[in-house]
Amino acid sequence: MSDWWKDAAIYHIYPRSFQDTNGDGIGDLPGITQRLDYLSWLGVDALWMSPVYPSPMADFGYDVSDHCDIDPMFGTLADMDALIAKAHRLDLKVIMDFVPNHTSDEHPWFQASRSSRDSPKRDWYYWKDPGPNGGPPTNWLSRFDGESAWAWDEATEQYYLHTFLKKQPDLNWRNPEVREAMCDVLRFWFDRGIDGFRVDVAYRVMKDPDFRDNPVNPDWTPDMDPSFRVHETRTKNIRDAHRFNRWIRSVADEYDDRVLVGEMNLKIPELVDHYGTPEAPEFHLPFNFRLVFSPWTAENVRALVDEYEAACPDHGWPNWVLSNHDQPRFATRAGRAQARCGALFVLTVRGTPTLYYGDELGMQNVDIPREQVQDPWEVLSPGLGLGRDPERTPMRWDATEHAGFCPPDADPWLPVGASARVQNVALQRKDDASMLRFVKRLLALRSEHHALRRGTCRTLTAPNEVLLYERAGEADRFFVALNFSGSAQTVALPQPAQRLLSTRMDTADVSVETQLSLRPNEGVLLRAETNRP
Repeated sequence: MSDWWKDAAIYHIYPRSFQDTNGDGIGDLPGITQRLDYLSWLGVDALWMSPVYPSPMADFGYDVSDHCDIDPMFGTLADMDALIAKAHRLDLKVIMDFVPNHTSDEHPWFQASRSSRDSPKRDWYYWKDPGPNGGPPTNWLSRFDGESAWAWDEATEQYYLHTFLKKQPDLNWRNPEVREAMCDVLRFWFDRGIDGFRVDVAYRVMKDPDFRDNPVNPDWTPDMDPSFRVHETRTKNIRDAHRFNRWIRSVADEYDDRVLVGEMNLKIPELVDHYGTPEAPEFHLPFNFRLVFSPWTAENVRALVDEYEAACPDHGWPNWVLSNHDQPRFATRAGRAQARCGALFVLTVRGTPTLYYGDELGMQNVDIPREQVQDPWEVLSPGLGLGRDPERTPMRWDATEHAGFCPPDADPWLPVGASARVQNVALQRKDDASMLRFVKRLLALRSEHHALRRGTCRTLTAPNEVLLYERAGEADRFFVALNFSGSAQTVALPQPAQRLLSTRMDTADVSVETQLSLRPNEGVLLRAETNRP
């Protein structure tokens, strides 16, 4: 086993928004294949694609109607095979999304399940009689609108469970037939050459077997996410989630060098449980979302690094991410002045980094006019800031119409944003001091130096507004200093070091003594001078 995923930098693609080649305004697989040379040039090692399976698109592909094919919107199985083949020629790994919690209500399995109470597939989903009061069986709530997670089926006079949209009924993984069918889905794609899966809402797949109510949240207020009216102790991260983890890990382990990344928004003490044990391994990478859901401050990030390093088991491996397709982009949350510091952190701290497409340009959220809203979360819960369209807007390739995402006469599914004319790949490739060039240089340094990939990591004493940490290997020692403030800072280093890279892209190869001066919002990567005390 090579454990390639420990060294890899993963690039997250939202396929609808990466590259449109047929002029329908929606990205497709040939578009991703066309842009693989860019990913190779950038220096990432793997790409992860959000779902491209056949789907009615009620939730943009997370409502799967066929797990073993490609939606015509994105292309064909032959297009996927071509993408995999070219990626592998370029030494890029390919990671797909696996959606185990639910299917589309148009999936043949659910169509059979709802056809009658006597259907052989009835128990493939959760069907329950009304509760004692004649209403839903439990108080479980849908994540999208905060209403009941149980939908009434008039024909069979029972409720079915849907954690998300009514068109996304939950699969019953306690049924051995469901387990085998879904594990065969993994095998189908592994056999086609897929290198791994990011597993959607992995910690929600298993539900309380006794169907007990969730505790009511006494602190909920109407301006909050409506699904927060209860604490999801019966429907999220229950102990049986680890059984699910082991079921799918056993399939991945039938193959060489495959990776499973589990989506789970959990605090670090809960998160690290999902590595499993050496004897019963679970996820290679339980996705660490702490930077997505907590403040970008030196104090907080330092605490997270210390907590994660202490909690991660010896058989585990850390991972970090700043942005994704469900949450505001990092440059919007932290501000553009800190965008490069964020990239410096995620590409030099110990663990596997995941970059969201466009973050290498410093892309921010795009305001979506109400008449152009696409996301069902925003449609069902308007005005609460839950809509995900702003972070899903098209990739910016150049300064032409629609930023080169689709032909000029096409209508992109979401607006590219006015700033695309001055913030795009073509312009930043020409600018040696651009953020794109900065990220490319960072990725090259990470690839070049073993200590930046596999070395130890520990935080060091620094001023309150500065994060300072060390990456150390057998031969090399590096320091990373990040100034989170808008004022200059002075940092004491443990030993003299040479600047390799600054977020300003203007001070490489400058030797410094043990006093490091940081400009406002500046981050610096330094290499210790090992021949000096």
